Amino acid sequence: MTIDGSILIGARDVRHEAVFHAVEAASGAPLPQPFAEATETDVAAACALAAAASDQFGSLSPADRGAFLDAVASAIEAIGDVLIETAMNETGLPRPRLEGERGRTTGQLRLFAAEVRDGGWLDVVIDPAMPDRVPPRADLRRMNVPLGPVAVFGASNFPLAFSVAGGDTAAAFAAGCPVVVKGHPAHPGTGELVARAVRSAVQACGLPEGVYSYLPGRANALGGALVADPHIRAVGFTGSRSGGLALAEIARQRAEPIPVFAEMSSINPVVLMPFALTTRAEALGAAFVASLTLGAGQFCTNPGLVIALDGPDLDRFVTAAASALAAAPPQAMLTPGIRAAYNAGVAALDGNRAARRVGPGALFETTAEQFIADRALGDEVFGVSSVVVRCADLAQLAQVLASLEGQLTATLQLDPDDTPHAAPILALLQAKAGRVLANGWPTGVEVAHAMVHGGPYPATTDGRTTSVGTLAMARFARPVCFQDIPDALLPPALQAANPWHVPRRIDGKRETI
Repeated sequence: MTIDGSILIGARDVRHEAVFHAVEAASGAPLPQPFAEATETDVAAACALAAAASDQFGSLSPADRGAFLDAVASAIEAIGDVLIETAMNETGLPRPRLEGERGRTTGQLRLFAAEVRDGGWLDVVIDPAMPDRVPPRADLRRMNVPLGPVAVFGASNFPLAFSVAGGDTAAAFAAGCPVVVKGHPAHPGTGELVARAVRSAVQACGLPEGVYSYLPGRANALGGALVADPHIRAVGFTGSRSGGLALAEIARQRAEPIPVFAEMSSINPVVLMPFALTTRAEALGAAFVASLTLGAGQFCTNPGLVIALDGPDLDRFVTAAASALAAAPPQAMLTPGIRAAYNAGVAALDGNRAARRVGPGALFETTAEQFIADRALGDEVFGVSSVVVRCADLAQLAQVLASLEGQLTATLQLDPDDTPHAAPILALLQAKAGRVLANGWPTGVEVAHAMVHGGPYPATTDGRTTSVGTLAMARFARPVCFQDIPDALLPPALQAANPWHVPRRIDGKRETI
């Protein structure tokens, strides 16, 4: 499979004179391959194709849709080592990380395939007619149906798992929605390879070409046009708060507003309970830095805030963390823009009188009073940077938690002796985050049925959803009730014979298949 810098609109390869270049992450030097800049005309063509494919793709049986998702996973694996080498060059990420990310990408596609085949996500409910009741009850049959074409924005920090065929794309496909992807300009070669693999799966499965299109480009106007296109019914986005909110505003101003499921910003607080801090301060400091520096800190779940009681034990933690941070090897950041934003964030903390730098790394500390008074201390700095908040007692620690914005994750480090005091802290963390951990670290998101990778605003635009795990399908489907519709006209999942053999609840009881 080769890279030629094309835009992929359904089955067509499109090129333009206007091009851009990726840069080598390690050196910042432009890479030689030019990539075509998609235009608003390309957006319109891709979205129209997606709309034309929507009914056929959305009505596929669970078996056929599952086979398609499996085919996408196999096609990505078939790209071979060129995918890893291209991604290494464009992102600066090491081979083991990218090989693991490729496995996660194909693994989540297959997880969704299994979920689709199971059929439970359709949430079929049938309340049969009761003509003799007073008043009579009509025949009511409900199931989830796909929303229609979905726009997906590739993320900068995960060139595979949150990008062209990542979680948003996989969830939309699983729900029965065609996808138009806005590729991230930081890794266009990687994006094109994966996009070609997805297109090959579309063709191999005999599906309409509009099931998938790929639009590379740098301009914000390209993303804006995609969200504004009347054929698009929902948006999946992973990126900055400013970017997510800008897209949400475009979606809100449409003649027919649509949902934007944006994962945006989070500082992922870690609470060190007193007994845990006393018994393992040094170990906690080292483990904290291992999480903080993972992937050069370029994870949305990076532990950017540590909250604990002031005293000698916290001093021990800070000393151990500063020492581990000083020993951590330097790493390349993904893009010059991310590096510039990181430098600006660290400079802002350096210039803040309420923050004091601890040691040679970008580790800062402040007091609870100062943190609560100055919201800027809680701003996300995307990279290896974190703030330690010193609290006088557990009541003040709770006040700090109550002052926080919504988060993707919140972590509780505790020992058994901390348990009597942990319940009210856990309740505060539950109110602030989509995932709450005990005695772990937030970096690393398992792709599983129970996972929630979301959280209250501004972690996401909708804290009721997730962008990882099978629950992600729910973002791209809606319930429809069919009342007194003749059996022959009903979707197969609602027909009396249940030809898809999906689980159903009939008159309040689970049907035996």
